[in-house]
Amino acid sequence: MNSPSGRRRRYLAVVASLTIATMLTAAGPAVASARDRPSDDRRSGEQNGRDGHDLRITVLSSRPDQVSGGDARVRVRVPESVSPRHVRIRLNGAEVTRDFSPGEQRQTLVGLVDGMRIGRNVLTAETEGGRRLDARLTLTNHDITGPIFSGPHQQPFVCKTEQSGLGQPLADNQEHVGLPVFALDANGQKTDQITGWSRDCSVKPRVDYVYRTTDGAWKPLPVDGSRPGDLATTTTLDGTVRDFVVRWERGTINRFIYSIAMLSPLHVDEEHPADTAWNKRLIYSFSSGGVGIGYNQGDLGTKLDDMYYAEEGLAAGYAVTYSTGNDTGNHYNLQLGGETALMVKERFVEQHGAPLYTVGIGASGGGIQQYVYGQNHPGLIDAAIPVYAYPDMVTQGIHVADCELLEHYMDVTAADNPKWQDWNNRKLIEGMNSSGTVRNPYTGKPGSSECVNGWRGLSPLTLNPHYGSAGSNQALMEPKGVMDTVKWTHFDDLRNIYGVRANGFARQTFDNVGVQYGLGALRDGTLTPEEFLRLNATVGGWKKPEDMVQEGAPFVPGGTYDPWSSRNMTLSPDGGTTPAPRTEGDVGAMEAAHRAGLVFRGQIDIPIIDWRHYLEDQLNMHNSRQSFVSRERIIDARGNADNQAIWFTDARPDGAKSSPLTEAFKVMDQWMENIRKNPKRTAGQNKPAGAGDRCFDTDGRLIASGRHVWDGILDDGQEGACAKLFPIHSTSRIVAGGPFDETMYKCRLQPVEKAVARGDYGSWRPGSAQRDTLKKIFPTGVCDYTKPPVGRP
Repeated sequence: MNSPSGRRRRYLAVVASLTIATMLTAAGPAVASARDRPSDDRRSGEQNGRDGHDLRITVLSSRPDQVSGGDARVRVRVPESVSPRHVRIRLNGAEVTRDFSPGEQRQTLVGLVDGMRIGRNVLTAETEGGRRLDARLTLTNHDITGPIFSGPHQQPFVCKTEQSGLGQPLADNQEHVGLPVFALDANGQKTDQITGWSRDCSVKPRVDYVYRTTDGAWKPLPVDGSRPGDLATTTTLDGTVRDFVVRWERGTINRFIYSIAMLSPLHVDEEHPADTAWNKRLIYSFSSGGVGIGYNQGDLGTKLDDMYYAEEGLAAGYAVTYSTGNDTGNHYNLQLGGETALMVKERFVEQHGAPLYTVGIGASGGGIQQYVYGQNHPGLIDAAIPVYAYPDMVTQGIHVADCELLEHYMDVTAADNPKWQDWNNRKLIEGMNSSGTVRNPYTGKPGSSECVNGWRGLSPLTLNPHYGSAGSNQALMEPKGVMDTVKWTHFDDLRNIYGVRANGFARQTFDNVGVQYGLGALRDGTLTPEEFLRLNATVGGWKKPEDMVQEGAPFVPGGTYDPWSSRNMTLSPDGGTTPAPRTEGDVGAMEAAHRAGLVFRGQIDIPIIDWRHYLEDQLNMHNSRQSFVSRERIIDARGNADNQAIWFTDARPDGAKSSPLTEAFKVMDQWMENIRKNPKRTAGQNKPAGAGDRCFDTDGRLIASGRHVWDGILDDGQEGACAKLFPIHSTSRIVAGGPFDETMYKCRLQPVEKAVARGDYGSWRPGSAQRDTLKKIFPTGVCDYTKPPVGRP
């Protein structure tokens, strides 16, 4: 196991003080009173009020420069010397005072200001009679279709509103751009007549009332107001028993489909509005993961429980928000995803007021979003429950893109070496777990690795411009042939961030120049010098996207069986005599990833309960070390990770029988209550006793908890109680000598002679011929991990 001490600490010290250049907001109070609280006081652009004797204007629903849809929820704070009745409020000179009413906080007026024009709008407040006071705030309004800060819209963009039960999108052009919109007959069925085309896939918002039945189904609430005989009840977080009736709003924001759901009274009227059953807490559901390459709107699903944790959250009284723009199965542009989440929450606050707090929930890619958005957009979520999470996607891809290079080496190039026929040995160079007994889904025989079971297919999905699809409706898109112009890579999906080369292909970050695969195995004697040299001479890299060809079987039916995507590798033509070329990443793209906040750097101070099943023995892609990678980055950024709890549940041998998520929400509620009572303390200082590190058995029984249960993973001390029971594995880049925290896109290089002199090869002292071979394999040098990486601003 590679600890974060020594060599890695030296270069981390150089960069520990760096911050994400594009963090769009500054951190502020985590919790205040319901409805009147802006997501973050500094986000709100509050004006005046230096000494509490001036008027102050605050935007509660967004930053003042990030208003969308033409409206904003606003608070005006009035000094004690003035009656709120003597305040006049104007938008662009037109009086809007009648839209304001007394807020829950004393001496405040709160209202929804609408009718804003696109661009700059000026909101003013002034007093009448006596001492004249005034305040002024500029609000910048953006179209509800976006963008705000994510850059030009992606085109083509395939609409999925019909698949989501919302009907056809609205026609927004007559230029044959996008999805055709057809006229309807008297029965509401589509005819052959095209009325226009939809570029932005918008629909009008709709609200439905549904109820949970006693047998666990969802049904529409009767329109006549009668009480269904099979209406279920639910007991909410505060112990109140309520009818399980839900107000479900759906529509489009930032071109994606959003959902806002909350408990509602059976009968809604002025005295009992729809949100009176709400417990004043909000869940933002960030989906259950996946890897998408964009160019489509995504499918919302037609049932409430299609959204991750929606049913459980609603049952407890939480409001639950979600957007297809926050499903990484649709795209992995987390700048766009963060923008979308801000806009969806903005709409929620405009309609229902600011919640006591917003807690994120989501698995895999949904967990990543919580870490990344918690860092980049303070105030969007006030607490996070990432499940099966990675710290981010982009640095995870560094070692995952090694997988097929190494699998091809062991399966094909070095197939004559019996060592690689023993699947247990694959972890020697891949780092991630491997097993001689787990069934291989491609051979059907025992023997596989996490690279195969967990990650096979990701390299073509993210790297090959020919391999991809937007699914249903793609064939209908116009102009004809437009979908054939798409370059189906993760990097092209994020071309607004990575930038584009002169040939039209996006800049890419993958780099393995100087990487000495298997170096750790060489040092500990499990890889011979001859094997080490052969591996590094033949492992190769990935072709440039413009040089790639379409995949073969099993990814594309027919053709040559090539699960490694070897046709798109840069391989040696003569078995290593001529070393296989490595891939050099674009440093500008790496810098852009950092600037855009795609890399989680640990700059986060909200309560986090990071939970996962322990799935190492199943070779599942959600390997358990990722919880500790996130923790290490938080420690490096903040000095400690006392705001993060790590919970594991054993899933061996046949899966876990329980999940602690319900308990996690209860613990989080207490944590947020502590913050509300002690807002000047940090998240870690407000941590309740139940929010410590824990591990559970398969039945959910507590095995151990406390500060030291994970000792030995991020330090060189004795293993804690949980660390002993749940061993973690490594990665190919750690085996190659890289850092535990995985943030190194590209290493700085040192001459081979220097690496030999400083003892980088352990007890092996390469002779002159072997040194010449190393220099031939690594003509520009080998990685020097004592230095800061290339490409980090």
